[in-house]
Amino acid sequence: MPGPSRVFFVAFFLQSSYCIKDADAEAMPPVFGNSRPGTRSHQRRKSEPRLFPLRPRGSIEERAGETAGSHPRQSHGYGSCFTMNPETNVSADSQIASFLGHLEHERQVSPHTIRNYRQALSEFARFYKEAHQSKPDWGRLNRDDFRYYLRSLGRRSGATARSLGRASVQLRFSALRSFYRWLGKTGLANINPVRTITLPKQPRRLPKFLGVEQSKRLVGAPLEALAGIPSDKLTAELRVAYLRDAAILELLYSAGLRISELCGLRVEDVDLHARTLRVRGKGRKERLAPFGVPALKALNEYWRACGQQRSPESPVFLASTGSDVAPVYPRQIQLRLKTYLAWAGIDTDLTPHKLRHTFATHLLDAGADLRSVQELLGHAHLATTQVYTHVTTDRLKRIYDEAHPRA
Repeated sequence: MPGPSRVFFVAFFLQSSYCIKDADAEAMPPVFGNSRPGTRSHQRRKSEPRLFPLRPRGSIEERAGETAGSHPRQSHGYGSCFTMNPETNVSADSQIASFLGHLEHERQVSPHTIRNYRQALSEFARFYKEAHQSKPDWGRLNRDDFRYYLRSLGRRSGATARSLGRASVQLRFSALRSFYRWLGKTGLANINPVRTITLPKQPRRLPKFLGVEQSKRLVGAPLEALAGIPSDKLTAELRVAYLRDAAILELLYSAGLRISELCGLRVEDVDLHARTLRVRGKGRKERLAPFGVPALKALNEYWRACGQQRSPESPVFLASTGSDVAPVYPRQIQLRLKTYLAWAGIDTDLTPHKLRHTFATHLLDAGADLRSVQELLGHAHLATTQVYTHVTTDRLKRIYDEAHPRA
């Protein structure tokens, strides 16, 4: 029978251990990707979708001329996933500046990649300076420095801060890996401490796509809306805007283009007789993309409506009428697409890239082989195209009925 003093000691020890455990749990944020269900980091807040304001049928013409003129983000089109500090000066770190110069002049990577890498490296440099009160000595950093940074990305503090998504974390560490590979090749670092960092895996999600009938309604929405405008309200600028939008949707769906590829098309890239486009894709790689007869008709009608001779260097699609230098920009296409999605009765959250998913899915459903779809999409690796190998239930049922003896 234990004495009262021993019972008191055991009870005090258990109570103290639980207090220490609770204190550690509050002091140390969970490692990103390993949080328990029910915790705040597990139940990450999702931003509310920003829906495009829907307009009643017949009033779509009010938005046809809103995109005329230049746009402050015309050269970008997409927002950045970084929140930059205006006090951050990349040029203060000579190694980062040299690395970015290497990417721009020697490797000739996309301006978007340079922008993202600049912001990712600057963000880590700012994080390290706040934690250690000194600039990072890249050749002396170790694995623990980046593990602590990974943990900070998983659970940020502040009233308006949110835990970063896994894709955003992957982007930041992709920039750090490339930077350290360059440091190793130039002899500025002996080891790569980022190489062995285990990152949270991104969930494998099936791409969203439209059905065949939905695609027909969407690409036909601009002409249907144009036909519904009263003659006394139809101007030449409105007509050109609708014909341009019809040609854009036809090409996005018919050729499976990325939105940046479409905005970068020039007149000299279009072969009307062969019905092919010379497309400049990621990594400045070029490919030939065929397009269909409906897209050819829509493009010819748009060019005739413009009523002016264009030089070979002119953009295929203009941001506004009367301009021969300003191409259509991604944000303009995104806003116009939402209008036509609402007109066709389709979810307005769909992006222009979903037409590329639809293009690949419909080709595979019709029997195209994966290797051909890879070439048409401009993918460098076949594994990237394999995400489109999902099939619809109707196709599975059709194959089953045709192949199984007891179907």
